[in-house]
Order: sequence, then C-alpha cells, then structure tokens
Amino acid sequence: MLRTAALRTTPIRRVLVLCAAAVAAGALALAAPGAQAAPSGQPAPGTVAPQVYAPPAGAQAGPAAAAERRHTGREIHRFLTWFYGEHGPTDSQREHFVSDFLKQKQADNPDHDVLLCAQNTPQDIEVGPVTVAQSAGFGWATVTAYWADGTTSTFTGYVALDSHPIELHDVVCAR
Repeated sequence: MLRTAALRTTPIRRVLVLCAAAVAAGALALAAPGAQAAPSGQPAPGTVAPQVYAPPAGAQAGPAAAAERRHTGREIHRFLTWFYGEHGPTDSQREHFVSDFLKQKQADNPDHDVLLCAQNTPQDIEVGPVTVAQSAGFGWATVTAYWADGTTSTFTGYVALDSHPIELHDVVCAR
C-alpha cells in the first residue's frame, strides 16, 4: 500500500513542479517592462525616450531578422501619435526619431518647421488612419494640426517600414 501511494504521488509531483515552473516563467514575463507599449506621455526633460517598438517576443535578433521585421499600420499610428503628441515633437524626439534625410531637409529650411509644416506651435494634433504599402516599403498617415486662430492644416508623415528603431522618414506639406 505504501509503495502504491508513492507511485501515485510521483507523477503528481512532477506535474506540480512543471506547473510551478510555468507559473514562475509567466510571472517573470509579466514583470518585464512592456517592450511594445507606447509611452504614456512624453519623456522626462533631459531623458531619451526608450525604443518602444522592439520586435515581438520570439523574433530572432540580428541584422537579418531586423531587415525582415517590418512595422505594421498599428505600430506606425501609435508611433506618430506619440511622436507628435498634442503640440509637436520634443527636441529629444527630433534628435532620435527622425531620419537623416528629414534632418537635412530641416537644415535646408531653417525658418520653417518641416516636421509641422509651420512656424508656430499648434494647439492640438490629430493623426489619421495609416496606409501601408509593403511594396514601396513605407507607411503614412495624414496629420492634422489645429491652430490658435481656429484654422487647421494637414501634412503627411511617412515612416519606413524597415526602420529600426522606428523613425519619421519624411513629411510632405499639403498645399
């Protein structure tokens, strides 16, 4: 009888050990900071925003894997909404989340904010739906700026699908 009871409990112990290991692994995964969560606000002054658009868990690391991982429309919308915020990008965002191409475009137009297609700070900014063209390698959305005098202006923000970290590649102002 004692031997039978020991045999019955051994498989149960193994199952309990495996369950405990799975629960511990799940708790560790939940305790890690959300790598894909968009920032809840702008970073504290003097700090650089973390890379918030890392490849999903299970994606292989390395240059080849990064080239294969492309941003989705949802990621691009979340990025543009965070990047523009309510009143436009911060100096830190302009430095770390803008392509070299767009930085040069800004340098060539020092009297005009090419990221906002304006010279002033808007009262509010709204990002429209994102279009993704896999064959072109870009996603874009219309961005609307609301101004103090009651007017609005629109421009289109472009994001390269394979940029890592994600960054604003170009802006085209509406005429």
